[in-house]
Amino acid sequence: MKAILLAGGLGSRLFPATKNISKQLLPIFDKPMVYYPLSLLMLAEIRDVLIITSPEDKNSFERMLGDGSHLGMRLEYAAQNVPNGIAKAFEIGADFIGSERVCLVLGDNLFYGDTVKPLMLKAKAAQLGATVFGYKVPDPQRYGVVAFDQSLNAISIEEKPSKPKSNFAVTGLYFYDQDVVSIAQSIVPSARGEYEITSINQAYLQAGQLSVELLDEDVTWFDAGTHESLREATNFVADTQRTECETIACLEVIAFQNSWISLNDLECIANSYPQSDYRQHLIETILNETPLL
Repeated sequence: MKAILLAGGLGSRLFPATKNISKQLLPIFDKPMVYYPLSLLMLAEIRDVLIITSPEDKNSFERMLGDGSHLGMRLEYAAQNVPNGIAKAFEIGADFIGSERVCLVLGDNLFYGDTVKPLMLKAKAAQLGATVFGYKVPDPQRYGVVAFDQSLNAISIEEKPSKPKSNFAVTGLYFYDQDVVSIAQSIVPSARGEYEITSINQAYLQAGQLSVELLDEDVTWFDAGTHESLREATNFVADTQRTECETIACLEVIAFQNSWISLNDLECIANSYPQSDYRQHLIETILNETPLL
């Protein structure tokens, strides 16, 4: 399976902080925002990732993440010249996807919780159809909203409805089979002029091929696309890292835990970084993995 990390858009809800920088390059506490969705793909054990961003920001992402080889990954980059909808990512990435199944994650999404990884691996293993993830929110009108029947079967998905039929938002993490590119090419713009990811999900729902996994209460999810949600995500990461004594979205450690890089590779990376809490976490990981003589 391959993956697309969508890090484009205008970041208008975060203006003027995004006037001269991509939203996904802003920090969530101690790391750039893009680290969090990229770490999610790594937890799903997906190594081939296409990062789609704006033409103006493409070089910045390339300088930050490189080709991914230091993480045992293969990162490619593409530009979305016009920010006209999430669904366009599949047309931009059609050659990259080829005949494989694909995961899409939005670059401003942060997930945290023990059940996230097994749910992703389950969705990744599905050979047909699509899987999306529902999360209960107090303001569903801001999102794509999924409604269920009494047996918790999805019966509708609507984009930013004025009168939501449920409080379950569709998060920015999606798994699709090989048909998603052709479906994306067949949809038409919505009333607001965008090619909506919800239109793709509706097509799978109508075909009886959409699975909706509801995230448990132990999972925390942020769409960090507003000033308030960015602040909340920052506070959450800071508090969690302090109380749990761990570093969320540490790319190099996840790569090591996945056996994509060696302990020696991890040590070389740590030695190349300036003195910082992030570097110290890498060093502590190395020390914990080094047998005592």
